[in-house]
Amino acid sequence: MPQNTPARVLIIAGSDSGGGAGIQADIKTVTMLGAHAMTAITAITAQNTLGVDAVHMVPTQMVIDQIAAVVSDIGVDAVKIGMIGNAATAHAVADSLSQLSCPIIFDPVMVATSGAVLADADTISAFERLMRLSTLTTPNLPELQALGGKDSLLERRISLLIKGGHADGDQIVDELHLAPGHNESWSDARIETRSTHGTGCTLATAIATGLGQGMELIPAIERARVFVRLALLDAPALGQGHGPMGHQAVREDAMVAGPSLNQVTVGCRNYAASVDFYKALGLQQIVDSPDNGYARFEMPNGVTFSIHQHDDCATSTVVYFESKRLDAWVTELTSQGYIFEQMPQDESWGWREARLLDPAGNMVCLYHAGENRRYPAWRI
Repeated sequence: MPQNTPARVLIIAGSDSGGGAGIQADIKTVTMLGAHAMTAITAITAQNTLGVDAVHMVPTQMVIDQIAAVVSDIGVDAVKIGMIGNAATAHAVADSLSQLSCPIIFDPVMVATSGAVLADADTISAFERLMRLSTLTTPNLPELQALGGKDSLLERRISLLIKGGHADGDQIVDELHLAPGHNESWSDARIETRSTHGTGCTLATAIATGLGQGMELIPAIERARVFVRLALLDAPALGQGHGPMGHQAVREDAMVAGPSLNQVTVGCRNYAASVDFYKALGLQQIVDSPDNGYARFEMPNGVTFSIHQHDDCATSTVVYFESKRLDAWVTELTSQGYIFEQMPQDESWGWREARLLDPAGNMVCLYHAGENRRYPAWRI
């Protein structure tokens, strides 16, 4: 493909009329992450945040025709499989995908967030072929048990990302199991919200998008998890039940693969006057700490800007470049002879920072804050 051509992601899943999950969530995810979404719709559902009222299955041949149409003309860099609907379609999809050589992520959708059953026993049995074709299968805990449990799947050499959102506790732990002995896990604080419809769809699709863009599996998972968490934090609280996430509000935090210029701090002498000035410019204040002389603002594109009360404003400006691979980045720079004022260390405000001076003596901070940049615990 030409250098600027976006990754082509084929989504095989059901439609959600409420826009929270399924094809609708998948298209939003692919688009926000900078790729091109294509679809093979397996079912049309009448649903909202309260539940699924009706399901109309798309005939198996029509599903296969959709796949063939996009593969033959546009091409595919990655595939995400969601709701399949019936065993015949599952087997036919497996036949079609066996001809492809791109990454495949399988989200074995069986039950909607509302509790509606979306896969019968024969369909679940047919999932075996899809799991064997897939780069990664992403069950939640109930789905994992319906598929036979972790030990059984690992014995069958199925690569798993087990989503821990259904477990009790304040921490959500996701477990990656690849080859025997090759395991990873991630743990994050649970985000308290009822707007959780489409989390599984979004995670699997974001992983597929990353792989289609050439990312390795673990970085693709890490970016996908950040995307999901930001979409949960930005959820618009629509509907009376399990509402949709806020895909449309996720900004560059989860999208930039390399270093990102997303934060600048400047000095101020009069805290109140400076806060009023930047609010008058249209910036949204998200941190207000007058006792520390510190305020942070957010721009519509997700970039943040801070003021910090200081006697010497001329030397108090700091430019921040964020990277998820901060420590490796600092190691590369030190190997080239650059001297750091501060090597990477965890700060009390939840950021990991390293600092050095540019040739003109300006302070540059290389850091990683993740969601704590826009969503610290003390956000207004």
